[in-house]
Amino acid sequence: MTKSQIMQALSEKVGVSKKEVMAFMDAIVELAYKEVKANGEFVIPGIGKLVKAHSAARAGRNPATGETIQIPARTRVKFRVAKAAKEAVL
Repeated sequence: MTKSQIMQALSEKVGVSKKEVMAFMDAIVELAYKEVKANGEFVIPGIGKLVKAHSAARAGRNPATGETIQIPARTRVKFRVAKAAKEAVL
């Protein structure tokens, strides 16, 4: 589904305008980013959670030349799917 299709479906399901649904979703996204940055995780009940994780430095390989390169340590964001979502889908 595209973003507009999701907004349309939510609008019809909940019975509010698409504009209100868009504002609500934008607020959730903004809150999620802020919480992950500040606290390291943001839980969406029944779906999963965004988690800030640290990746250690490691050796990699340039696929074009085969040369070994050093990949620096970094922080990344991962999404962990909730058990309930896995069971509902699978």
